[in-house]
Amino acid sequence: MSAADHPLRHASFRWLVTGTTTNLLGSGIAMVALAFAVLDLDGDATDLGVVIGCYALAEVGAILFGGVLGDRLPRNVMLQGSAASAAVVQGVVAYSLIGGWSTIPLLAVLGALNGALSALGGPSSSAITQQTVPAGLLQQAISWRRISQNIALIVGNGVAGLLVVLVGSGWALAIDALTFAAAGVCFSRVSVVPLPAPARTGLLRDVAAGFREVRRHTWLWLLILQALLYHLFYGGAQSVLGPIVVSDSLGRPAWGWALSAMMLGFVTGGLVTLRWRPKNALFVGTCFLALTAAFPLAMAMSDSLAVVLVGAWLHGFGLEIFSVGWDLSIQEQVEPDKLARVYSFDMIGSYIARPVGLVMTGPIAALAGNRAWLTVVGAVIVGSVLVALTSKDVRALERKQADPEPVRQPA
Repeated sequence: MSAADHPLRHASFRWLVTGTTTNLLGSGIAMVALAFAVLDLDGDATDLGVVIGCYALAEVGAILFGGVLGDRLPRNVMLQGSAASAAVVQGVVAYSLIGGWSTIPLLAVLGALNGALSALGGPSSSAITQQTVPAGLLQQAISWRRISQNIALIVGNGVAGLLVVLVGSGWALAIDALTFAAAGVCFSRVSVVPLPAPARTGLLRDVAAGFREVRRHTWLWLLILQALLYHLFYGGAQSVLGPIVVSDSLGRPAWGWALSAMMLGFVTGGLVTLRWRPKNALFVGTCFLALTAAFPLAMAMSDSLAVVLVGAWLHGFGLEIFSVGWDLSIQEQVEPDKLARVYSFDMIGSYIARPVGLVMTGPIAALAGNRAWLTVVGAVIVGSVLVALTSKDVRALERKQADPEPVRQPA
């Protein structure tokens, strides 16, 4: 690996980033278009919750299976299959809306199918990064992936409303289907050396082997539990209470500005990680994770737009520093043949906790008060980070030395 080497000089990584970015661009459009599709069918908030809930439940149900397949089969093939299948399913959704024969139950069923397809490809998408670049470029590769994906979500969310107004939710979802197809083409160009085929021991034993790998690393299972707690409390704080508290005190446009400030924090944090490579990346990232408490605390304690925007920016910035250190630690420390399964356990903690948090936030906040509950959320985030930092495994984990050998190319 030369001093002038860069992740984007490696063709497989370029195609991987292009595919995942295209995919996230479409997802940013779909999140908005689907909501309007349900409303156009005379649905209400409950109907929308059912459609989104079916997607989330299917993700939870399929994610461990996706991790097993991601360690058994070539990961680029998993990405191709997931994207191509999702293009077909989303195409049917779009066609039903454009043709005027869609129903809310149909959207729920097809949404569940799309959730399962997303879960099947998700672990492979994360695990394959290390196969596309030399080890010395892994942190840069992770940072570039996250920067491009965050920008894609910003653009997708930004143009989604305009697309729905101009062409309708059906055609907007048709564009999402095209992005899945385009991503599948990109993934077909990702060429990596396949990992040695593991012994086939059955689905449950493969899942158990992945769980043992998680349990073997104290820092890994401890921070997965911390993430579960984070999503349990923060998900509702942002999605349920945030729009209410900020719009009541500062007006509806202020909530959009706050989310934009948070996304800007994500991008800024990603740019910082391109250059800053601390020896104890996990410890540093976990310290920065405490900054995510700034957003709920700012909403709880201040009616100043500037304070809320700074809190939102700090949230995105801190979370991005952590996320890069977290991904880097997993990909450097976990055995490659178990990587997809470990990522599936990481994902399932978030997938399970977030829907529960969304459901519980409203009733609890009604009893405690919106701002009081936001204060509790901030305190829980800081407290959980402090607990994680008591672990020597979190504090002392060091980055591995970069492998001077170039990434292997398939024969």
